[in-house]
Amino acid sequence: MFAGLATLLVLAPATADPAPTEQGDDHTLGSQIVVHEGAGAGDPSQERSLSAGSVEGIDVSRYQGDVDWKSHWDNGIRFAYIKASESTNVTNPYFASQYNGSYKQGLIRGAYHFAIPSSSSGASQADYFIAHGGGWSRDGKTLPGALDLEYNPYDKNNQCYSKSQSAMASWIHDFSNRYHGTTGRWPVIYTSTSWWNLCVGTAGDYSANSPLWVARYNSTVGALPFNWRVYSFWQYTSTPLDKNRFNGDLSQLQAIANG
Repeated sequence: MFAGLATLLVLAPATADPAPTEQGDDHTLGSQIVVHEGAGAGDPSQERSLSAGSVEGIDVSRYQGDVDWKSHWDNGIRFAYIKASESTNVTNPYFASQYNGSYKQGLIRGAYHFAIPSSSSGASQADYFIAHGGGWSRDGKTLPGALDLEYNPYDKNNQCYSKSQSAMASWIHDFSNRYHGTTGRWPVIYTSTSWWNLCVGTAGDYSANSPLWVARYNSTVGALPFNWRVYSFWQYTSTPLDKNRFNGDLSQLQAIANG
């Protein structure tokens, strides 16, 4: 299925990426971290000081529409994560064009799922994610799917979706095991250290299998969630577009894609 997706033609013309404006039940990577922890304007000096030991990427959703991937490539972007799904009732109508467009431009790409742990089981959401583009194929260009774990977008006072730390850890375990059982890969886990400390704490340890994608809009990545010694991806700014840095060189990123 996913090898076929990679060869689909993108018929819509590329346009400038519009600024995201969230609507209804369709939320984007880091949107609730911005609400609770503040937006990051980025550090221009940091962007100028890129070294051979890191790779730049972006993440997009329906709100970017038809993405101008050539422009991003020309600006040094080499990987992208594209929103595929949320809970078990939301998909990205631009997913195929964004996913295939990034592939055709030469980027290494992956899909992400915005988790709503209070709405259904982790296994159910993993199944939905995989069915709507979140799988993996060993083509050298596909990263394992990412599980987006952040603050409850429906209730600012119920940040952990009415779950205890142990219950949240069990939900993540359920999602991760189903994803791994179906695709053969463990999901990347996207989160902020503050959310993790609040909602998972030390109740779950995923550091042995799942690469960490940490959100922190600052000049340094800061402390990491429980037991992760290193991060794989860092979302370091949310404006004007979500930008990410891989903690390694291009060959190491390709190794993650290859499994």
